[in-house]
Amino acid sequence: MNGVFTAAELNRQLGVPGVARVSEGNGGLARVQITGAFGEGEMYLHGAHLTSWKPAGHDEVLFISTKSRWEEGQAIRGGIPICFPWFRGKVDDAHAPAHGFVRTKMWQLESIVEIGNENGVAVTMFTQSDEHTRKWWPGEFRLVHRVTFGSALRLELVCMNTGTMPFRFEEALHTYNRIASIQDVRVQGLDGVSYLDNTDSNKEKTQRGDVIVAAQTDSAYRNTQNEVALLDPKRKRRIRLQKEHSLSTVVWNPWSEGATRLQDLGEGEWRQFLCVEASNILDAAINLAPGQEHRVAAVLTVERL
Repeated sequence: MNGVFTAAELNRQLGVPGVARVSEGNGGLARVQITGAFGEGEMYLHGAHLTSWKPAGHDEVLFISTKSRWEEGQAIRGGIPICFPWFRGKVDDAHAPAHGFVRTKMWQLESIVEIGNENGVAVTMFTQSDEHTRKWWPGEFRLVHRVTFGSALRLELVCMNTGTMPFRFEEALHTYNRIASIQDVRVQGLDGVSYLDNTDSNKEKTQRGDVIVAAQTDSAYRNTQNEVALLDPKRKRRIRLQKEHSLSTVVWNPWSEGATRLQDLGEGEWRQFLCVEASNILDAAINLAPGQEHRVAAVLTVERL
């Protein structure tokens, strides 16, 4: 919750009648539910985690595991978690939480704002460095996540260095796209791009043609600013990802062998998602001087095929 505020109190303070409601969701965790002519959405204060987006005229775009743990200290499996200030494991600490600490942190709800006449709703949440984060990472920071629900979905993550020392961080908007079947989808827009293959000792390789997933996949595409598109012929849709201030794109699916190590993923559910992520990781990590801020954005749109 926001400090000591309950979901009901937050709803009284910040809810927008008929458009945005703060309520208790899974595990009693506070969430913001959005509804309008543009569609529906849902976002939890736990991790500032986006868990649902259904633009008008389309089915659910995001995947959520049926075995996801909805509790403090655990990451929600699916949706769009925020990875910060490192991606995957922490290089110098095997005991540190994977993908950083903000996805398991309770964020504060700052505002819920209607945009124009039925153009959407913007939900802003924030978190900052504290005793818990300093145990893992010395950076003094404020992190703001602003999500605009509309006919498009826009996620904007802003990191401010509030301390006196520079720091370096990685970040990713770890989008779980819901698909009909992993064997039938393809990602366009990465042909000819160099990538590091994390399933093969991070060897550098070059993409040839569309990305087709036929085995465990964990690829970080480098120097990518262009739009990519996920084609799902069985669902008859195309999910487009446009990025701003993001120089790497991650494509991930654990496949059957990786899925067996994920206790919060249901049987066979690895077939139902493909992660395509706006990110700044590895050699695209961000150096931030005191008083400076960095902004990364991802915009998702859905089209019928």
